[in-house]
Amino acid sequence: MIDFPQKFLDEIRTLLGDEYDAFIKSYDKPMNYGLRVNTLKTTPQQYLALTGENLRPVDWNELGFYYDGSQKYTKNPLYHAGLYYIQEPSAMRPAHLLPIEEGDVVLDMCAAPGGKSTALGARLKNTGLLVSNDVSASRAKALLKNIEFFGIKNSLVLSEYPKKLADIFSEYFDKVLIDAPCSGEGMFRKKPSMTANWEKFGPEYFGEIQRDILLNGADMLKPGGYMVYSTCTFSGYEDEGSVEHLLKNRPEMECLTMERLWPHQVDGEGHFCALLKKKDTADGSGGHGRAVSQYHFTEPKGIEAFDDFLKSAEIKEVFDRKRLVVQRDSLYYFPEHMPEIKGLHVIRNGWYLGELKKKRFEPSGAFARALDMSQCGHILNLRLGDVRVVKYLKCETIECDPQNPDEQNLENGWYVVCVEGYPLGFGKMTSQTLKNKYPVGWRW
Repeated sequence: MIDFPQKFLDEIRTLLGDEYDAFIKSYDKPMNYGLRVNTLKTTPQQYLALTGENLRPVDWNELGFYYDGSQKYTKNPLYHAGLYYIQEPSAMRPAHLLPIEEGDVVLDMCAAPGGKSTALGARLKNTGLLVSNDVSASRAKALLKNIEFFGIKNSLVLSEYPKKLADIFSEYFDKVLIDAPCSGEGMFRKKPSMTANWEKFGPEYFGEIQRDILLNGADMLKPGGYMVYSTCTFSGYEDEGSVEHLLKNRPEMECLTMERLWPHQVDGEGHFCALLKKKDTADGSGGHGRAVSQYHFTEPKGIEAFDDFLKSAEIKEVFDRKRLVVQRDSLYYFPEHMPEIKGLHVIRNGWYLGELKKKRFEPSGAFARALDMSQCGHILNLRLGDVRVVKYLKCETIECDPQNPDEQNLENGWYVVCVEGYPLGFGKMTSQTLKNKYPVGWRW
């Protein structure tokens, strides 16, 4: 039994009235576990057909499914191929509520570890621009890994304070998501130790942080743009109170909907979401704030080794040459709408393709993850039950199967290693032996 703080119980009783007892009893139920399918790589129907699983769908997100918590879904090669993201079912709601359209310029303000950003990136379908930010540089690195696992090409990952972003990106974004730091009342079952943190800090402490972030978020939203504010807490001070503070201080903002997912009403740990909109300009033009300089693209030089790599590995991805950018021997493919980002703490700018080393090119894991197998000529495609899949994910050398007609007499050179047709990473073939090039930091 969770030792709830009395002050928390008193507020819940005030909020819920007759439903209070049902709320308390809901904590006797098992935890809810969920996964969300990555539509950059597959569909829910294709995923279920591939795995043969009979998973129950999440009501508020058609890409989400419940699974039994006894199963280790992170120990599945399909997870490492980026086919799905492990996410608590309630937490799937905020990104789903934001009305994303292809080509949007989107900000995920408090993005780590990446659940919402990966959902937003999948909905953008590698169009427009996804700016994912977290003030913690260490957490932003975990965010980057998840974005690269998902095969998202059009991202900019930053680690900055909201105020600094607002000073640069005035009325720049079409859509903004703020899943704000909070007292975490919806985390009490998952992490009972959170109750001690709640007693130390509490809603008042986090409410002040949220109010500041919300005002900065509104200032970065274009007229006519949409913003979702969400928390995993039930506090009226942090939830409705923060929205009221925003509307009072930014009268150009309006609240369209507010909703709560309560753990006694749904199969989830709970979440609060508010969908907000910035009123359009008087002439309906949408307008912009202070102009943000776009990155000045120039034709890259010294990338012959990259061209040679594409040819030898028979990779058919079509690149807009001017968007290939070399920075300190690293090669990136920048999004079309890449802004000028001088002075910001950048974790990753664009799609990281690999390293230019003298007269050769060393491809990255992120390069492979964002490819489709149909774009690759040199392929080593392994079945899900093949023991070599895990060996590859453990960064071990693997041998071709002489009994498999598809693996006989493979020519030397770079290969994309796939599981069931989904790219995992690169390897270099020499005499039927594949030297492993899977990123060490991603090792199983």
